[in-house]
Amino acid sequence: MAKNKNVNYKGPYGYQKMKEREPRACIRFKCALTNTILDVLRQRPGWVEVKEEGEWDFYWCDVRWLQENFDHTYMDEHVRISHFRNHYELTRKNYVVKNLKRFRKQLERDAGKLEAMKCDFFPKTFEMPSEYHLFVEEFRKNPGITWIMKPDGVRLDDQKDEIPVENYVAQRYIENPYLIGGRKFDLRVYVLVMSYIPLKAWLYRDGFARFSNTRFTLNTIDDHYVHLTNVAVQKTAPDYDPEKGCKWMIQQFRLYLTAKHGAEAVEILFAEMDNIFIKSLQSVQKVIISDKHCFELYGYDILIDQDLKPWLLEVNASPSLTASSQEDYELKTHLLEDTLNIVDMEGRLTGKEKRVGGFDLMWNDGPVSREDGNLDTPMNGFVANTHLGYNNDRKKQLKQLFKPFQTQQKV
Repeated sequence: MAKNKNVNYKGPYGYQKMKEREPRACIRFKCALTNTILDVLRQRPGWVEVKEEGEWDFYWCDVRWLQENFDHTYMDEHVRISHFRNHYELTRKNYVVKNLKRFRKQLERDAGKLEAMKCDFFPKTFEMPSEYHLFVEEFRKNPGITWIMKPDGVRLDDQKDEIPVENYVAQRYIENPYLIGGRKFDLRVYVLVMSYIPLKAWLYRDGFARFSNTRFTLNTIDDHYVHLTNVAVQKTAPDYDPEKGCKWMIQQFRLYLTAKHGAEAVEILFAEMDNIFIKSLQSVQKVIISDKHCFELYGYDILIDQDLKPWLLEVNASPSLTASSQEDYELKTHLLEDTLNIVDMEGRLTGKEKRVGGFDLMWNDGPVSREDGNLDTPMNGFVANTHLGYNNDRKKQLKQLFKPFQTQQKV
């Protein structure tokens, strides 16, 4: 990580000067995971894997390394790592509730109640044991409501022991989830944040709906095959069919809803999901340490109820990158390739792009207009500027985007 004396790293894109001297920059990477991301990194042209103690330019690290080493590690201008220092402000349930409540009060004070109500997308939650008395009061006022207990630290899909779980949250259970084929599901959506100050966030067009394996009922609240949608849980069900799986691509889900409820209702729903992504990021914008070396690929879990209202369940700092099928592997491979394209260690982007592969720039210190020009069309109080679930012609887009760079390299 010490500067290479033979390379000039000046300029906003790290390897800009190196690229002028060498046709293909050698980018040294480390990776703490052994799944799809490692495959993608090893196959990327000009990228070279380094040993444990070797110097690196890019590190797809785990949060344990971050906690133990970030504050003691010198990083050159061009170096990038895959987490923000205190990402848990958004990814731990008790922290995100605290930050959303604070942000809602700020919005109400600065912009009024209608704007503040746009933060009402998280189920009512109490931290235990510090808010036990508040929870008891709420429980007594509404005795028929179902509550669930969750550890306040998010369990990482590909890593263990993010932060020792000491506290729990009591969260109101969404008793009226939208059902397809009688089964509960949630959505996994990917958001890439390159900076918090200013806030710059990208939304991936692909994602998926994860279904439970058993028809929904409130009579068996402790049945994991009914109420949990995690693939790791569902694939252990006795009647699980690995060929059918338990996922829909989000494009398929959007088409289903459009056929059943009409295009306008679906636009409103997806605009409200856009609002969840932006408001949740804004709620932690002032507390996240926005180090220029850091980026973060978040996995958002969204539940939709029978009224087509989306609810934020949690945000994952390390969404699962292990594939459960060939289709899943292709989705995650493309997602990770495009993440690396935006991180742009090679210095190929101008910084003005609104789309890179399957990612669309959603927020750049303010809303970013949609390609079809619908940014100024408010729907139900929300701005419809999402590309989530749209056709993802990423290969064509990338070919066009990097054509000038490829031509320059040939010359």
